[in-house]
Amino acid sequence: MKLASTRLIAADIKKVVSFYEALTGQKAEWLAPVFAEIVTPAAALAIGSAETVALFKEGSAEPRANRSLIIEFQVDDVDRDFLRLKDWADVVHEPKMMPWGNKAAQLRDPEGTLVSLYTPVTDAAKQRFATR
Repeated sequence: MKLASTRLIAADIKKVVSFYEALTGQKAEWLAPVFAEIVTPAAALAIGSAETVALFKEGSAEPRANRSLIIEFQVDDVDRDFLRLKDWADVVHEPKMMPWGNKAAQLRDPEGTLVSLYTPVTDAAKQRFATR
């Protein structure tokens, strides 16, 4: 089994896609007017408009309601990326060391989803991510 993507359901898909394009520096591939993907080397971030929920089961997903998911992006320099993004995103916390060896910062996307940027700092953290 392979984790292929994480999908967000957005009330304002264009605003959310623009946020993640700016965050990642990658253009989204629009597969339909109501669905886009940002493909990274590890996995894809899929973004569907609220209209797409009816294709599955009405009410099964809800935009702006997430309080359990953290989308994490490994970056080369969390301090640099945080400085680049902090003025146009809702900052949750500035870069700080985590007990598991990563330096991380957190922001919220335009619809409130928590986004973490992290850089492995300790030798153990660097080794853990060396093969991923």
